[in-house]
Amino acid sequence: MSESTASPAKNKMLIIVALALVALLVVGGALAWLLLAQRGAADEEEGRAPSAQAALPKTPPTFLPMDNMVVNLADPGGDRFVQVGITLELADAKTSELVKTYMPSIRSKVLLLLSQRTTDELLTREGKEKLALDIRREVSHPLGFSVPKPRRRAVQRDLDEEELEDDEVAPRRSRADDNPVRQVLFSSFIIQ
Repeated sequence: MSESTASPAKNKMLIIVALALVALLVVGGALAWLLLAQRGAADEEEGRAPSAQAALPKTPPTFLPMDNMVVNLADPGGDRFVQVGITLELADAKTSELVKTYMPSIRSKVLLLLSQRTTDELLTREGKEKLALDIRREVSHPLGFSVPKPRRRAVQRDLDEEELEDDEVAPRRSRADDNPVRQVLFSSFIIQ
């Protein structure tokens, strides 16, 4: 073959390869765009912001399960009791070790809290949430943190804002919570 016939064939081959690479890049970009669009739609359906991963804490929480507790309730007659499994969500492993050093005192305070409750209180969601808040307060106290008591809400679910009296105040926005005891979680809750 002469050099003049090889050069156009080489040029055609280079053009074909270049077009194939461009097509591959376009298809890959379109595929990536579709995947990101689907992920954003899934995040919106679940109620998360698209940047939910960026909002995650820097260190994952540490979970510290407490031994199950069985306590008589404060019902008349004293024949009702509750069995509760509690897990503490803590900021980190260092906090977990600190809580473990105070665990006998914490268990005693939690048992006293439970023994002051009635069946009617603990059967409602609000009663369980109040108990969890009180337990968080008792766990936080030896660590040097306080948990503020919940403010009474000025706005009832039934009332419109227009019906508020002048002396009622809307609830404040919650400020950042630096307490290393993040949550009290119930792993079991049996009332008999």
